[in-house]
Amino acid sequence: MATASNLPAIGSESNLSRYLQEIRKFPMLEPEREYMLAKRWQQHEDSGAAHQLVTSHLRLVAKIAMGYRGYGLPLSELISEGNVGMMQAVKRFDPDRGFRLATYAMWWIRAAIQEYILHSWSLVKMGTTAAQKKLFFNLRRLKGQMQAIEEGDLSPEQVQAIATKLDVPEQDVVNMNRRLASPDHSLNAPLRAESEGEWQDFLVDETASQEITLADREELGKRRKLLANAMTALNERERDILTERRLREAPTTLEDLSQKYGISRERVRQIEVRAFEKLQKAIKAAAVEQRMETEA
Repeated sequence: MATASNLPAIGSESNLSRYLQEIRKFPMLEPEREYMLAKRWQQHEDSGAAHQLVTSHLRLVAKIAMGYRGYGLPLSELISEGNVGMMQAVKRFDPDRGFRLATYAMWWIRAAIQEYILHSWSLVKMGTTAAQKKLFFNLRRLKGQMQAIEEGDLSPEQVQAIATKLDVPEQDVVNMNRRLASPDHSLNAPLRAESEGEWQDFLVDETASQEITLADREELGKRRKLLANAMTALNERERDILTERRLREAPTTLEDLSQKYGISRERVRQIEVRAFEKLQKAIKAAAVEQRMETEA
């Protein structure tokens, strides 16, 4: 697999022109050649094939990275992060799905660059949800369209327009705009020029105490044990379907499970519902038994 160490280096902004000239030397790939190289990597993990796939798309990475220059981070670093995303795209690319690598890679490149910006732009984490990230990366553009880049707080009309456009709460727009307009400050900074106290002296530790943490851990252990025991009341197919549908962070689709077991999607749904009801019944029975043993 291609690594950052064997790709053209972009050491600083002053080397940008040279870097762009260097990556233009790598030829664009015809669809047939791209497919062949992708299959060589997929089937044989041919690092030479992967390297050609990555280097032929370095111009795409640079083009996407230039679209994020407005966040005050060195373009060289954005390109480097985009190259990492490109390598991840090549690693996971399936040429048999019928689309070109560039189409697939654009998502990975943008994701890598955006993640880097979110972690580097501010010491404070800017966004955690998809909606907050969307707001972070679109607020500047929308303000530019409204000619409100240099303004402080947005007007109520501007806030409403942006919130409607991005489908986010108006308060989120206000909060994000203020965060973007306010630089980070050190917690070691004095409260006043003549003061010996620092901002961190007035922070309250809101983390849970050791006793609460231990109790929560014990309670979680009990619940997991109850769940594990209750799962034995299900047959193998019920356990698998319930796990795939209810216990995965990204649930498996009914379509995928229907193909796996050779049954209809409606039948998979019925098995899921029945298994969940059996699981609830088993957990309740075990919880009652456990409570009776405790009280005895």
